[in-house]
Amino acid sequence: MAGYTGSKDDYLKRLRRIEGQVRGVQRMVDEDTYCIDVLTQISAITKALQSVSLGLLEDHIGHCVVGAARESDDAAQAKVEEASAAIARLVRS
Repeated sequence: MAGYTGSKDDYLKRLRRIEGQVRGVQRMVDEDTYCIDVLTQISAITKALQSVSLGLLEDHIGHCVVGAARESDDAAQAKVEEASAAIARLVRS
């Protein structure tokens, strides 16, 4: 079971909202909307995706990493390294 399973419906709702925002940006570009207005919407989408990412990361740590820590030190270490790599990818993006 994934760490986010309990919040799956909330994540899906948020992702659908983001999908709608992306379609809105496509429409703005198609309609030659002012550049700054498009960039403002892209910034809002980026923040929304970051929020989803942080929630998923929190769920992963609270469920998957904690569960691995209960299994063994080696399993815990592997999950911590995995989470650290994910955090590094998020920070770079």
